[in-house]
Amino acid sequence: FGVRPHSLAGLPGILFAPLLHGSFSHLISNSLPLMVLGTGMLYLYPNSALNVIPAVYLGPGLAVWLFGRPPLHIGASGLIYGLAIYILISGIIRRDTRAVSASMLVFFLYGTLLWGFLPNQTSISWETHLIAALIGLVLAFLFRNLDIPPRKRYARGDKANGNGDHLSS
Repeated sequence: FGVRPHSLAGLPGILFAPLLHGSFSHLISNSLPLMVLGTGMLYLYPNSALNVIPAVYLGPGLAVWLFGRPPLHIGASGLIYGLAIYILISGIIRRDTRAVSASMLVFFLYGTLLWGFLPNQTSISWETHLIAALIGLVLAFLFRNLDIPPRKRYARGDKANGNGDHLSS
């Protein structure tokens, strides 16, 4: 049920491949990052998450089916790459405190993901990683105006204008 590029039998893999893993260690290595990034995505960007999560879940599988190498592609690493890049880039372009903090945390925890873009091991689907990251990058720019927290406004008395009205700054 993994993605088999250019094969009709591989089409169901677009839906099922992120749920399949080659070993228990493969499952565990994807589980913690997926929980951390998924929680961060749902907490920081709840409106964007409704679009981003399905796109980085299905998009890489479809693109790998169309353009990928012949071997079977399985695992949730595409979802991880897409979410990590979305959170990282969103923090850079939005420049609000929460987004920047999340961006720095993602870079600190998952900065080594950048090595996954390189075709250095034939058993790793670098195509899935690269395509998912590109999808996350594009979506970060497309949804940059969603989920922006309101600016904090502080009321304070202004005695200079003589009436003691509260002004917001």
